[in-house]
Amino acid sequence: MKKVALVILALTLALPLAAETWKSVSIMDSSCSAKKDVVANPDSHTRSCALKCAKSGYGAIVDGKFVKFDAKGSDMAKEALNKSDKKDHLRATVSGELKDGVIHVSSLSLD
Repeated sequence: MKKVALVILALTLALPLAAETWKSVSIMDSSCSAKKDVVANPDSHTRSCALKCAKSGYGAIVDGKFVKFDAKGSDMAKEALNKSDKKDHLRATVSGELKDGVIHVSSLSLD
């Protein structure tokens, strides 16, 4: 019985984490995520500010908290922001895996 339990545990740990999708989440740069007023009202955060602070990377406000994207996700967010003509209300649908407090982004599109 112990061997069966160990095999099941090993298989469970070997399987990749299931991808999640976050719809209509606010995206912002990591620098501005440290500002309480910006996190409290993320729709007021401007595209121009987000692009100025691109070096800090990007993330999303999930359940009222900033969650950083991995490098690939930050690149995807920057590309989407560069192509957009939105001034603020930077909302996106993000798919990926949340692992160790970072979203490993597989897809991102501005809403």
